[in-house]
Amino acid sequence: MAADLKNIENMAYPGRIIIVGKSPGGDIAVMYAITGRSPSSQARKLEIDGAEKKIFVRPTDEEILKTGNPDLLVYPAIICGEGICVSNGKHTEDVFKNLNANVSAVEILMKSLRSWKYEPDEPNYTPRISGCVSSGAALSLLKRAKDGSVMRNYFEIPMIPGRGKMIATYTGINKNPLPSFAGEPGDIDIPWSCAGDAVNALYEALGPKAGEPDFRVAAAAVFFDPKGDT
Repeated sequence: MAADLKNIENMAYPGRIIIVGKSPGGDIAVMYAITGRSPSSQARKLEIDGAEKKIFVRPTDEEILKTGNPDLLVYPAIICGEGICVSNGKHTEDVFKNLNANVSAVEILMKSLRSWKYEPDEPNYTPRISGCVSSGAALSLLKRAKDGSVMRNYFEIPMIPGRGKMIATYTGINKNPLPSFAGEPGDIDIPWSCAGDAVNALYEALGPKAGEPDFRVAAAAVFFDPKGDT
């Protein structure tokens, strides 16, 4: 497994993962991964729509997907435009609507997510995680507080070549209910020069330890040239 993704290798069940950073050559790197325990969560894939510059989460089996909540399971995960946005739900579209190269990434996330909260999937109450690159870069985490209110966390991400930050929906401990991600985004090395190498390393890092179940569903990566090429 890739030593560069040590934080992820040690997570038995992270849920969904977002990584934002820069390649050694200066390309903006955005990575997204899905792991799932239930049949409905496993019955998914990531598909690229080159014309729309989007990566969608779509079902591999419609009937199995319906045993879960399709509204939470199918969505655009990554959208490229005047910047790039990524999330674990339909709120990706709201972030995309507010992308603006003249507005800070934290401001974009705060404006886009003000009407959103954690997912209504009791007892886990899965957090909504998001990432944005525009004027700068940021990650966000909306999760449930003990009293049922929403805890809103926004993190400005330093864009250093060869480095990135990672956020997930869960801490990585595989138990019930699943504990929500806590603390600041984790450090990640980004030594790859292309999206293909990055996504292969991420998928490998998510692999199970000997004798453990394989929760991997899909992974995707976009390397975005600040000059406008992806």
